[in-house]
Amino acid sequence: MFRRRTSGAPAVLESDQPQSSSDQASKPVGKGRPTPKRSEVERRRREPYTPPPADRKAAAAQDRERRRAAGKRKMEAMRRGEEWALPPKDKGPIKALARDYIDSRRLIVSEYVLFGVFVLIFLLFILGAAKNSSVILYAELAILGLIVLESSYHTIRVIQLARLRFPGQSTRGVNFYIIKRSIRLRSTRIPPPKVSRGDAI
Repeated sequence: MFRRRTSGAPAVLESDQPQSSSDQASKPVGKGRPTPKRSEVERRRREPYTPPPADRKAAAAQDRERRRAAGKRKMEAMRRGEEWALPPKDKGPIKALARDYIDSRRLIVSEYVLFGVFVLIFLLFILGAAKNSSVILYAELAILGLIVLESSYHTIRVIQLARLRFPGQSTRGVNFYIIKRSIRLRSTRIPPPKVSRGDAI
């Protein structure tokens, strides 16, 4: 009886032995790769899959094409006024308020300053630079002064609105930003105007 128990013991031990370390190492743990970000998954889902090119020249051409397409999409988004596509100088609620305020106003001096410059250049060639240079210089200074006065008035109004609507936000650089946008024709402003002339801001 003791011999039968002794002979049966190894079979029980062999069946109850745990798996070896090599068997455990062969089993995969987890997914084996990092979880992709949601934005990356959405971008891959929108873009059609193209297999990688075989040679370096084709790969460089494909990379240039992708960058060109990305730049075109960003430019179109910037023309639509989407916040993510705007350059840093145009981002922020203060700059958006300044754009809407300027675009809603009919600027008598600043918007049409280029036409005045063309007229002065025409007069300079017709009347002669030597005899009328001082007159043209005074005219240029007068136009510049009117632009400064008009832009300063609009800057004060924008800063007042910004302090009411966005307390604590910095208004640094808004004066120069208003001057740059106001001296451009309405059709050439980027981002394009979102409001019409005369709209309440």
